Amino acid sequence: MANDENSPQKGDFIAPPETVEADELADALPQQEEFWRPPVRFGSVPVEKAPLGWDRRKGFRKLFPQVMLPFQVVERVQFGHPALEPNRLFWGDNLHVMRQLPSESIDLIYIDPPFFSGRQYNVIFGDQNELRSFSDIWEGGMPGYLIWLNARLFEMKRLLKKTGSIYVHCDHHASHYIKVEMDKIFGWRAFQNEVIWAYNVGGKGSSRWARKHDILLFYTKTDNYVFDGKAAGVVRETGTKSFGGIIGVDEKGRRYQDKLVKATGKYYRYYLDDPKVPEDWWTDINSIQSQSAERIGYPTQKPEALLERIIKASSQEGAIVADFFCGGGTTAAVAQRLGRRWIACDQSRVAVAITEDRLTRQVEEQTGKIFPVPDFTVEHWGVYEARRLAEAPPDQFRAFVLRAFGAVTEGHEEGIHGYKGAIPVWVGEPDQKKAVTAQEVQDFANAIRKTLRYKQDNLRDGIMLAWAFRPDAMEAAERLRRLEKTDLNFIRLDMIRIDEPRFRQHIAVLSEGTKADYSNFLTFVQPPKVEAGYKRVAPRIYKFDVSETVVMNAGGKIINVQWDFDYGKRFSSTPGYSFVRGSKKEPELQAQYEFPKSGKRRIACKVQDDMGGEGLWTAEIEVI
Repeated sequence: MANDENSPQKGDFIAPPETVEADELADALPQQEEFWRPPVRFGSVPVEKAPLGWDRRKGFRKLFPQVMLPFQVVERVQFGHPALEPNRLFWGDNLHVMRQLPSESIDLIYIDPPFFSGRQYNVIFGDQNELRSFSDIWEGGMPGYLIWLNARLFEMKRLLKKTGSIYVHCDHHASHYIKVEMDKIFGWRAFQNEVIWAYNVGGKGSSRWARKHDILLFYTKTDNYVFDGKAAGVVRETGTKSFGGIIGVDEKGRRYQDKLVKATGKYYRYYLDDPKVPEDWWTDINSIQSQSAERIGYPTQKPEALLERIIKASSQEGAIVADFFCGGGTTAAVAQRLGRRWIACDQSRVAVAITEDRLTRQVEEQTGKIFPVPDFTVEHWGVYEARRLAEAPPDQFRAFVLRAFGAVTEGHEEGIHGYKGAIPVWVGEPDQKKAVTAQEVQDFANAIRKTLRYKQDNLRDGIMLAWAFRPDAMEAAERLRRLEKTDLNFIRLDMIRIDEPRFRQHIAVLSEGTKADYSNFLTFVQPPKVEAGYKRVAPRIYKFDVSETVVMNAGGKIINVQWDFDYGKRFSSTPGYSFVRGSKKEPELQAQYEFPKSGKRRIACKVQDDMGGEGLWTAEIEVI
């Protein structure tokens, strides 16, 4: 993420990199024969030398084939420092997002993946993407869960710099199994700590000891890694019991304690306000409670103090911190506040919307007043906003469509936009209202006839990709095809709509016979048509309602509503109005708000549906 004046802007489409060869992947597993040689078996159970799911020839791509699709930059949230390279917030399957990021580019990774504790516990937002992913996770029990996680941990190892670290947050259900797999992927010597995070609520038990802790597995890429435990340390105890010896106050007023070292007969001085490196059991950080000021509203939110300790200890200012299960954005928010760069990703569109909102509000209220903060981009992978795609410049639109279709743009002739193998491909206009005409069909056929492939190899096929085809275009294509019986001048044109299953057929072929469910990759969504009403119920108190909103994606439903009652340059939801749920955990479609004073106010509302669509409504009202 080096500074680049050509960094992504809103509306850009970022092409995927070249595919990594399978032989290169095989070399990435650690050399650890010395560790795995003794013993060969534990009783009758053989010791595995490779992580679950690993194929010697294809790596994890045998079970999870690689799909190289472009990123769609749907928004660039600006904070007034365009020269700084933006941070990146992704919506999409994190395995495929990570596969398209450069190797050894990240300093610190923290992840809080779904715990192996039951499907319903982990479903937070209710997005269709989220539900599909959890179906993959639980299929096959514990081995299936570990294979799903291993494929992602392998990519994280590739992404870490040689001085980098990774923390995996888990609980008692799977921590021991995860550690065994991480020993295989990172090498057993890369294991640094099992940190116990013990909190002071929950964990009720009557027939067993109360379960009141989570586990953090801390691994490093190499022996040369960044760690400064005192930077994230705790203040020493103020009593004399810890060290014994003499206690006093120096000339600067600092309390100290002198401990006698018997071997030398000398005293060693400890200042009581000096931080010490915390032990590997943390009892001083509480979990998020119902009254916590930082609480967003979903059950698995982690406290900022936990991430602050990790980020301070295992990264330096300006380092790149990543979280590929970002949820409500705690990791990115803390990294931003501590002057680190960040990358965040989640499979839930609602999670990405909440993270975007949280980061924007933090900059406006805190961070942006302390130091210059880079912009950040919101980028989609796999499911794309059709409306924004239709608004792209023609060259960007065509490049996106060709890459998504698995075609290339190199070496094409006039009137031909790319090739799918040896077959010429033509792409229509970005505007969804402009259907392909008969004249465009004829022009493309003539362009094919001029190619060397047509003249030398007798290749007469072509593919036309577009949002829609007029009836006269279909008739023109049929006339060209009928010539096959009577005239060697025939051309066979396959006319494929961009939003139909045939457009993504090559992805379906990739996932046949594997653990992967790629049925939703390379689809397009429309934003909900947000219809909001409001009425005054008391002086400066208004009630708002979006229940008349129309979801434009077939089979979709509203799953989240956000309100900004002081809308300015950027959407930044009013605290308490970002992720609101009713008694049945359904999204609240109504909101009541008391304005601090009378006068004109700009209001905004964002609505997300479970297919990934997001719509925005704004209005100006006179508060009385």
